[in-house]
Amino acid sequence: MFSRAFRVRSNTAIKGSDRRKLRTDVAVAFPNLSAEQLTEFIPNKDELNVIKMYSHKGEAVTVYMNNRNPILFEIEKALYPTVYTLWVYPDLLPAFSTWPPVLQKLAGGADLMLPGVVVPSSGFPQVERGTLCAVTLLGNRAPVAVAVATMSTAEMLAAGMKGKGFAVLHTYLDHLWEYGDKSYPPTLAPLVTNTAEKESAEDEEETEGKQPVISFSTDPLQHVDIGDLSLKERDACATVMGKEELHENRAAETDEDANAEVQQEAEDSRTPQEQMDALFNQCFFHALKCKVKKSDLPLLTSTFLRSHMFSCCPAGQQLDIKKSSYKKFSKFLQCMQQQKILHVKELSKGVESIVEVDWKHPDIRAFAVPEGFSSAAAAQDSKNEDRGQVYHAPEIIPLYGVSAKMVPLFQESGHRKGSILSSSEVRNIVINYVKTNELVDETNKNFVKVNAILCDCLLDKSEQDEISNLKWDDLLSRCLERLQPLHQVTFFGQEPIVRKGNIEPIDITIAQRSSNKKVTIIKNLELYGLDPQCVANILQQKVQASATITPVPGTKDRVQVQIQGNQIHHLAKMLLEEYQLPRKYIQGLEKAPKLGRKK
Repeated sequence: MFSRAFRVRSNTAIKGSDRRKLRTDVAVAFPNLSAEQLTEFIPNKDELNVIKMYSHKGEAVTVYMNNRNPILFEIEKALYPTVYTLWVYPDLLPAFSTWPPVLQKLAGGADLMLPGVVVPSSGFPQVERGTLCAVTLLGNRAPVAVAVATMSTAEMLAAGMKGKGFAVLHTYLDHLWEYGDKSYPPTLAPLVTNTAEKESAEDEEETEGKQPVISFSTDPLQHVDIGDLSLKERDACATVMGKEELHENRAAETDEDANAEVQQEAEDSRTPQEQMDALFNQCFFHALKCKVKKSDLPLLTSTFLRSHMFSCCPAGQQLDIKKSSYKKFSKFLQCMQQQKILHVKELSKGVESIVEVDWKHPDIRAFAVPEGFSSAAAAQDSKNEDRGQVYHAPEIIPLYGVSAKMVPLFQESGHRKGSILSSSEVRNIVINYVKTNELVDETNKNFVKVNAILCDCLLDKSEQDEISNLKWDDLLSRCLERLQPLHQVTFFGQEPIVRKGNIEPIDITIAQRSSNKKVTIIKNLELYGLDPQCVANILQQKVQASATITPVPGTKDRVQVQIQGNQIHHLAKMLLEEYQLPRKYIQGLEKAPKLGRKK
């Protein structure tokens, strides 16, 4: 449900009466919570927020937030806990385990199939069809998904553990999890219910110690050979069998892995998605080991992908994040960050950069550059990639937030303070309000009569006694002026980002230095997905003048490009014609030198 971006309609603090009602509803939905746990879960004084949103399929969802984390979501009056809640109360729901590689499939929107469910020696918990369940990873009791059982326990066993077992609603790593503080699952040891199971667990640890080739990590983001692991374990759990048989199969498969011929067959049998995952890992480590230097940091993640990883791709192959299990480059980097290989930070709103790389990490040191890649060829490929990379101008849409003063005008249509609307939605709401309240002037339909609400929302104090009618255009323009300005930016291949205020234009200025020399200064390139360093390099080659990157005065993380001479003509051609940026988002083009004169 949350595998894709959702749209927030409103975000408000919960009222006292609604808080009490929510606590009652939670007590009914989850009766195994004690009174103390219930008070801790829905506190009396801590701020709780209610967020109304629409999923990517248009479903209305209500999310309850506490301490910046979503704790519950409600669909059609049914309450569901989030993974943040289940990490605090891991035994809130009956739990079923799966293999670590399955997590990426679930986060991508897949349901949990029965062949991917681990059969414990103590048996499954008894559930009925429609029961709300938690999904955990083998070896860790911390849930990573919330799902609804599509079969009862008896039906699962009767079906031979085949077919869809659980409809997944929410997972760790999905967009609802990203709406919180993005913390990672805790490591919780599995419960040992009896002596026999405890002995079995000890035997399992000994077996894993003797056969180190296959290991199941409690960390779902740890680097795992998915091509080997997922195929083997899926085959191992395809049939319902006892714990001893499962161990025998694992040991047999581990012995087979020692054979080089079997390894080659397993590699050839990888799915296209697993092959793309392996290609991304190869190009990632190759780029870090051979391309990126410490002086390059901070480095825009988009530049790292286009200018460094693409040039490390073997001939005849092409990187495509959509064909991998990650689906988004940000999730791939998040996985690498969890392994402490690098650190990604949002230096400016919505623009992520790599700020730190651990070049002493064992995975980087152990990586061997594939044959056929010489340092000179790689450097030339990198230059060609810089020249040939395609820039896509972002899509920028102005939006409007409902301010406190404008709430009376919009509350009839179900909107509250903070609701985000497009200009067409604002126009439709105002028109419907006027028609519903019969405010169209009967003598002249080009005018609208001003009632008490329109008077308070749209007129200044000095105008309230003088204006009784407004033209339609004046009415709509006044309404847009009094709403909070926002804007949505959608970069190519990425999810939309909503920011406050109007987007700052690319600012081009001419400054005078010593000896009457002029320099051209360009700011705000990052806001449009342009790497200042790449722009400086391209300009330097085009105009054969010195170009540097300097911090923007008065800011910490913003930089500007400074190039010798008045280069606005070259800039205009590059930004307007090559990058296809609309002229309204570029400020200072009128300062270009007049043609025919030497400056």
